[in-house]
Amino acid sequence: MSAFANIWKIKELKSRILFTLGLVIICRLISTVPTPGVNIAPVKSFIDDLAQTGGGFMGMFDVFSGGALSQCSVGMLSIWPYITASIVIQLMTAIIPSLEKMAREGDVGRQKLNQTTRYLTLAICAVQAFFLATMLENPQMLGINEQIVIAPGFGFRILTVISVTAATMLTMWLAEQITERGIGNGTSIIIMINIIAGLPAAIIDCASKFFPTAGQPAEWNLFYLVFILALAFFVFAGTIALTQGVRRIPICTARRSVGGVSPMAGTNTSYMPLRVNFGGVMPIIFAGPILQAVGYVLKLIPVGFIQSFGNSLYSGQDAIFLVVYSLLIVFFSFFWVATQFHAIRIADDLKNSQGYIPGIRPGQPTAEFLDMTMTRVTLIGAIGLVVIAVLPQILQQWTNIPGGMARYLGGTSLLIIVGVALDVMRQIEAYLVMQNYDGFLKHGKLRGRR
Repeated sequence: MSAFANIWKIKELKSRILFTLGLVIICRLISTVPTPGVNIAPVKSFIDDLAQTGGGFMGMFDVFSGGALSQCSVGMLSIWPYITASIVIQLMTAIIPSLEKMAREGDVGRQKLNQTTRYLTLAICAVQAFFLATMLENPQMLGINEQIVIAPGFGFRILTVISVTAATMLTMWLAEQITERGIGNGTSIIIMINIIAGLPAAIIDCASKFFPTAGQPAEWNLFYLVFILALAFFVFAGTIALTQGVRRIPICTARRSVGGVSPMAGTNTSYMPLRVNFGGVMPIIFAGPILQAVGYVLKLIPVGFIQSFGNSLYSGQDAIFLVVYSLLIVFFSFFWVATQFHAIRIADDLKNSQGYIPGIRPGQPTAEFLDMTMTRVTLIGAIGLVVIAVLPQILQQWTNIPGGMARYLGGTSLLIIVGVALDVMRQIEAYLVMQNYDGFLKHGKLRGRR
């Protein structure tokens, strides 16, 4: 607790935290401003019903937007078009030589990439807002039998595109301001706050099961409380271990001469950390929507087994869904490593800096060793990621835990909350240590996701 008390003794750190809190409040206000001409009640009822059965893609998106989708607010896309654009640019950088060259140009290149990301965000947001307006005008596409839009037509679509796009671009700008003048990565903080916004309602929903209602006995007893608390402890601990786990590769570099003096004999030894969960939350983010989209398309095909398979994928509850979902997470874990981890480039950089891995020859052998080691580490991380991802569905089916609470005991929500919390604590600890204060941990080292 002394570390939290020392935060307010550092003027710069205190101002950054207060600045971040102020912009986060503005982001939450944006998610409450309703879209003009929309009847909110049918959409909210539809998403609340989805939450009881797992939520599916729309339920998950509503959680990530902080409930903005169920309220049909102008901030219903939240920061996600910007995240989509960032992922696209990051993947294209590994494929397109001109973008890769731009990324290697230092600060100037990064500014150009950031500007390209903003333009792409604007285009993606306009397209997504138009499709959202079309879906609201045609609620039958969602399985809603009530009219949502009061005055449908071209004017409503244009108004929705303008208002939603403006809200998203404002949220993107606020995220960038948090990154520059606040504490931590602004995009990640906004997503974490949006997810946490639904936690009080989930806790109240669970707490209501411990009390009798309308003459009926309580659904849960003390055993359930102990079980949930113990489960939460072990799941949080496992998620932190998966997020911070690394495989340290020893690196030796020759000592260099300073000021014309010949170098001392021997070498310097350091470590290259290979993250166990290199892809972070990306494999789950890729696997979930893709599986939902494929399931929606397949269930429209009037062929018995294909339609049944599509319903299983779209429902998000069947054993078939869990198996395919797990396989996709493993696939995208290796896919993300293949596109973002460049063993040959790392080996060349080590060779140019006169560094080497003990027992491994520089050059191609080093690249092969790094690639083999990263493959084994990624397999362990992918298995851990699968366990966390499928845990909410298993808890709902086997323990009768409400879907709202199950999301916080596994899946994407838990990974994002833990990862962002570790990043923010790492930055705060760096400020504390720099000012000669004790950090959060007396032993060990607090590491973020990066």
